[in-house]
Amino acid sequence: MSSPFSKTHHQQRSVRGELHQTHRRSVRPDAAYRQRRCGDETMSYFSAPETWYEPTEQSTTRYVVQPAGDGYCHAVTVEEVRTRLAQLPEEFTRHVEVVQLSGMTRKRRLFPLYGMQWGPNVYLYPIEASLTETFLRPPRPEQQVEARMFGGRWQQTGTEWKLIWTPETIRDFYLNNVLIHEVGHVNDTRNTNAHKREQYAIWFATEYGYRASRGRATVRKPR
Repeated sequence: MSSPFSKTHHQQRSVRGELHQTHRRSVRPDAAYRQRRCGDETMSYFSAPETWYEPTEQSTTRYVVQPAGDGYCHAVTVEEVRTRLAQLPEEFTRHVEVVQLSGMTRKRRLFPLYGMQWGPNVYLYPIEASLTETFLRPPRPEQQVEARMFGGRWQQTGTEWKLIWTPETIRDFYLNNVLIHEVGHVNDTRNTNAHKREQYAIWFATEYGYRASRGRATVRKPR
């Protein structure tokens, strides 16, 4: 089994700062770009990040849906996730026991995620209903490339940067990147180092997500 708990790449939005209203305008901390983190790094943010589902060695994946939350929406449906997982080799999905479409909470607004892997379970998090994410600093080159790969569009507005999605592009991003990345973490039974686990999941998502979805993958067995 993989490391018990791994927050993943598009997961913790690291330069992002969503604007929301309290008594005054406030922003999320710089740590919030949904950049995946693994292992002990996660524990610094969450003592118990999610509902834990005990492994059952079941042969089928269970799906759980929570309300997205006010101002948020789920980027994908259960049926879309089920269909996408069915396109992967069975050897990669047999260990995925639960996929949960999680709701937004107050704590998750501070450290927002696109998705997370914890044991044999995958959690996908909601996106702003506007499909526009607001950042306080310019995106790094790799963030620009990743968004462009899936149709996200960066736009500067004054001192802020916005990442703009459409229903089609955010669905592509979640189904062919976030979801597959998390499945990669579930299947990584070799690496224990957080950096190497992240490298593996990025490779896995590229091979079995992005390239495969574009019909030009030459998929090799992971090493």
